[in-house]
Amino acid sequence: MTIAAPDHLAVPVIDTHCHLDIHDQHLHGGALPDPDALIALAASVGVTRIVQIGCDLESARLSIALAQSRPSLVVGVGLHPNEAPRIFVDEGRAALDAAYLAIEEMAADDVVRAVGETGLDYFRTDEALRPIQQESFRRHIGIAKRLDKTLVIHDRESHQDVIDILMEEGAPERVVFHCFSGDAAMARLCAEQGWFVSFAGVVTFKPAQGLRDAAAIVPDELILVETDAPYLTPVPHRGKPNASYLMPHTVRTLAEVRGTDESVLGALLWANAQRAFGIW
Repeated sequence: MTIAAPDHLAVPVIDTHCHLDIHDQHLHGGALPDPDALIALAASVGVTRIVQIGCDLESARLSIALAQSRPSLVVGVGLHPNEAPRIFVDEGRAALDAAYLAIEEMAADDVVRAVGETGLDYFRTDEALRPIQQESFRRHIGIAKRLDKTLVIHDRESHQDVIDILMEEGAPERVVFHCFSGDAAMARLCAEQGWFVSFAGVVTFKPAQGLRDAAAIVPDELILVETDAPYLTPVPHRGKPNASYLMPHTVRTLAEVRGTDESVLGALLWANAQRAFGIW
């Protein structure tokens, strides 16, 4: 299902978090969308680079394979915060330890620029399994530091614990809060630490004024934009499948919130993405 594409962006912009390999049956209904078609459609509106995120072992391997033959892609690999408890419960401790080793091995590939998404998600995982999530987060922080990769953080209903663990372990040189969901105070804390703050389509939702307040105060050099496709589709297409070609709606909302011109913000977003993930 393809939605009418928005107007072309004034300058090229990078989607810093996308899942080209994820198929949501509820959203898509039919077969998995063709990654090459989605990449081409994104480029047609000015989204010319994508950070493809693999959040389990299978999708990490697929993401690397996609990027090895598609120069517009780079990759992040990790165990999603909900994936680590699943492996622990379904397959056991040995399998989880093996998964961490596999992620570190894959993260050494040149097309992999980031470790993650990792972090904490207290919305979907039972409280009894939170220690497994926290352990996984710490293991991913270690991998990112050993390999000098960017750390991409998933943080859902877990702000303080995410920050506490980052501080305890010592954050890698580059940290991205993917799909930022905090308030202005948390955005200021991230800015003080030099962590990138990335906004998805949620910033366009009418109830999300607190998120827009946060977006307004993130320093120019630390703001990023993403889709988290196929999820979090921006207004006016909320509830339909998301894809990188719809990101102009989010970019334009951010420009409005920050009181700046689309082309000025777009240039910042491009430069920041390449500082966060390297040049490609």
